[in-house]
Amino acid sequence: MHMKTTIKSICSVFLLLVIVTGCGKDNYDAPSSTITGYVTYKGKPVCVKGAGEGDRVRLNLYQDGYEYTTPVEVFVKQDGSFSVLIFDGEYRLTTRDNAGPWENADDSMDISLKGDMEVNYEVIPFFMISDADIKLAGNQMTTSFSVEQITDVTMDRILLLVNNTAFVDDQYNIQRVDFTENLQTGAISYSMDLNDEAKAASVLYGRVAVWPAGKDHAIYSPVFKLK
Repeated sequence: MHMKTTIKSICSVFLLLVIVTGCGKDNYDAPSSTITGYVTYKGKPVCVKGAGEGDRVRLNLYQDGYEYTTPVEVFVKQDGSFSVLIFDGEYRLTTRDNAGPWENADDSMDISLKGDMEVNYEVIPFFMISDADIKLAGNQMTTSFSVEQITDVTMDRILLLVNNTAFVDDQYNIQRVDFTENLQTGAISYSMDLNDEAKAASVLYGRVAVWPAGKDHAIYSPVFKLK
């Protein structure tokens, strides 16, 4: 009888330890502060590729005080916005080498996070697209826009893109047309006839992109819903 009581006592203590330990693990605070903002040039959002995994545009967020810390990847959306949920603390926000349609920069933005914060991260893009307008008339997409050259990087091609989802870029599309001749800055207009897949789509979105020569990412216009 004494042996059974002792075994029951030991089991009870072990179970209590498991419960307490489990509760301790579950009681760690979760990140509760959010950094949101836009990648901008002179205060204007820089639109980029926004889908895919390995080749998405992203920034690096480092926590100060940790020399060998692995950065938090901050993914940039199609409209140039970003958002990351993280703990309060001191951080540095930087670009990644050759991971965006802009010049590499050694500059970093210091962020002292105490609750939610909105920031804009300024870059120097190779080009900027402004005054974009895309319309669908029958089965023909027409677009007009202006291209400003910011650096001495030349233009490789201009892309007209359509897709049957709101994610539209050089990889995610059901039709693309690359223009490689008579490239110019300033006011530009193009048109293209839809292919059969685009004609049959119940919804359709369009976008234009300017591809800098020798670079891995293009500058994009906003996404336009065509139907």
